[in-house]
This record gives sequence, C-alpha cells and structure tokens, in this order.
Amino acid sequence: MREIIYKPIGIVHSPFKDPIGTPIQPSAAAGIAATVEIFQEYEEGLKDLEGFSHIILLYHFHLSKPYKLIVKPFMDENYHGVFATRSPSRPNPIGISTVKLLKIEKNILYIQDVDVLDETPILDIKPYVPEFDMNEDIKRGWLENNIHKLGCSKDDGRFSE
Repeated sequence: MREIIYKPIGIVHSPFKDPIGTPIQPSAAAGIAATVEIFQEYEEGLKDLEGFSHIILLYHFHLSKPYKLIVKPFMDENYHGVFATRSPSRPNPIGISTVKLLKIEKNILYIQDVDVLDETPILDIKPYVPEFDMNEDIKRGWLENNIHKLGCSKDDGRFSE
C-alpha cells in the first residue's frame, strides 16, 4: 500500500497549551472558546460555512505518544483496544471534534466547546448536519457504565509526550 500524506489547512488557537487538564471531549468543554486560522490558500473554501451552527474538525494529534494497540482510556480502569477508544495515541493520530461555530471573519473561525490543544494542525472541516450525523439505537460499549465520568475527566498526560 502506498503512503498517504496530508497537508494541514489551518491551525487551532486555543487556551489549552498543555494536554494535562484539557477536556477530553467537546461536550465536557462547554463554553470554551478558540479560533481556527485557515491558511490563506484555503480561505475561499469557507464560502457558505457560516450558515451552519456546528462544524466537525478533523485534526492531527501533534503531541501524542507513539501508539499502543491496547490502552487504558481516561474514563476506565480497564484496558481496551485502541479502536474501541478515543485515545489520541493511534496508528494514524487523527482527532475529531464537533464544535459550535460562532462566526467567521475572513480566514478566522470563532468556535466554542473546544477540547483541542493550541497549535493543533487542522486537516479538514465538515459541516455538522444532524440528519447525516445522528443515529438512533446507539450502543456505547464499555463506556455505557462510564459515560457519567465525562464531566470530571480531563487529560492526565498519559497519551502525550
């Protein structure tokens, strides 16, 4: 198989300079504001994005440790396969966050409910559309008994260098 190479389209500017203490999901980061600076060459691609209340950010976990296939996630004391977790240390360290889009000024996106570290490279942006992205009959796997820990769980550095 051939190698796949992505070029960042922008960068996040957030209040989180260090992984430790950072919320581990956007729903645990309510009200936290940041900006996404889209590089000038991609600014035209933002046309019509302001009509959406939420966007999906795809990004590179630039500070994550090398991956392990079995990990102990933030919200459990048991080990799980990395693909059954949202661990940032992954074979392809790609993150995903759905955030609130407040406004766009030229190439700057003002966002809220941010769980992303400062200077995180953005790989792509997609509009969040509930009819596309929501599902019914959801199973939460091992998280079913741990989801209540989300509000008090923060990054403790276990997956960052």
